[in-house]
Amino acid sequence: MDRDNVGRAFMVATRYENMPEASDQEQNLPQPPLERPAEPGKKIIPLTRADVLNVPPMDLRKALEERLSIRAWADVSLTMDELSWLLWATQGVRKIGFAVGSQRTYRTVPSAGGRHPFETYLVLRAVRGLPPGIYRFLAIDHALQEVDVSRDFSKDIMEACKKQIFIEQAAATFIWMADAYRAEWRYRARAWRGIFQDAGHVGQNLYLAASNIHCGVCGIGAFDDIVLSRLLGADGVELFPAYAAAVGKLK
Repeated sequence: MDRDNVGRAFMVATRYENMPEASDQEQNLPQPPLERPAEPGKKIIPLTRADVLNVPPMDLRKALEERLSIRAWADVSLTMDELSWLLWATQGVRKIGFAVGSQRTYRTVPSAGGRHPFETYLVLRAVRGLPPGIYRFLAIDHALQEVDVSRDFSKDIMEACKKQIFIEQAAATFIWMADAYRAEWRYRARAWRGIFQDAGHVGQNLYLAASNIHCGVCGIGAFDDIVLSRLLGADGVELFPAYAAAVGKLK
């Protein structure tokens, strides 16, 4: 296949008329889990619940009009509550229910068919009360799990993101890893369209939520898929990076 035309070929191949086969859901195959299970033996840190977080009010119009990608931050740590707010705003689970023949989570962002394919990983450099390292957000329990807190991975994440120097100075870098089958179970190959649409919803929520806690965000689409997947312990195929964003306190 001509690599220059692979995107166009995908768009044609995933038109409904070119996908006559039944999905796994239509074949009554088991639904994948709503969230990948926590890793046994790794520390879990509860986060402050959204309903008790003290977050300043935000004027939506002001946030939209002033939205910018920020690539330089103050040398100030995020608080645990600020991190909790950003995680809830981007992947917070409001409830678990059943609709259109499947169990689903209802979150703070929309998702095609309620599939919510993302697992949120974080490379934390400066969050008060947490050692630097790699973490995963357990959205259903609203908690963090340590993945690797043996050292500061800020330089590693910068290198994986095509050496964009500003990323090394972020207080936190969010990486949204897509569990492909969670969406494919319903939509087959067309699920991949929805995965990247969902990434846009999540990224915009991060920009908006950051604005009322005096933080700045820069979305990141340039990264080495293989290097980033290995850094987070993922295979890069069934669980792969779809989008990332760096966050820090505004100067």
